[in-house]
Amino acid sequence: MNVYAISDLHLSTNSNKPMDVFGGNWEGHFEKIKCDWLEKVQPEDIVLISGDISWAMKMDAALEDLKELAPLPGRKVFIRGNHDYWWNGITKLRDNAPDGNFYFLQTDAVRLDGFVIVGSRGWSCPGSPDFSEQDKKLYAREAERFRLAFKDGERLKREGDKLIAMIHYPPFTVKGEDTLFTELFEKNGVEKAVFGHIHGAPYFPLKTQKNGVEYILASCDKLQFKLVKIY
Repeated sequence: MNVYAISDLHLSTNSNKPMDVFGGNWEGHFEKIKCDWLEKVQPEDIVLISGDISWAMKMDAALEDLKELAPLPGRKVFIRGNHDYWWNGITKLRDNAPDGNFYFLQTDAVRLDGFVIVGSRGWSCPGSPDFSEQDKKLYAREAERFRLAFKDGERLKREGDKLIAMIHYPPFTVKGEDTLFTELFEKNGVEKAVFGHIHGAPYFPLKTQKNGVEYILASCDKLQFKLVKIY
């Protein structure tokens, strides 16, 4: 069994938001992703999708985008991104998901075959450009959501399990300073953390080692629209 990751799919089945306006490399991007996905992923595998799933504004429209993922193999774990405005009400989302192999994390965790996965959206970190007092409040709130997620993960964890964190925003700035997120990841024994959100500048490496945690950037355009293997 393998674990893969990808982020920022920006699906738009029912919304007129083609991604190729951001560059020619985005033309037919979901077909590229699907082709790679079908080559790599087996039904027992896990695929982590770290936010910005759909351009939809309402859940019903987003569910149509999620249906595009249902035929693809693997168990799919999602967190919310900053553009997932449709993600409003976790119970409704879980009840209406088009596939039994969809898992949505919101201040909680899931255990799948020896992996405990925790996740939340995250936020801009201190030291980011234009970081404001309002950002400071949202940053603290998201850290608290991670504390709750880790608490749930501890409840699920068994001896020998590996702990993975999913976050949409980068959990540190380009300078790599410690943050509330990195402190929580280290304190709770995260081995690998997956994030997205980054497309152009600023520059983040695809993989970063920091105090025993491996951080993996999974924005699909950064990966040439291919899944990255985590385990």
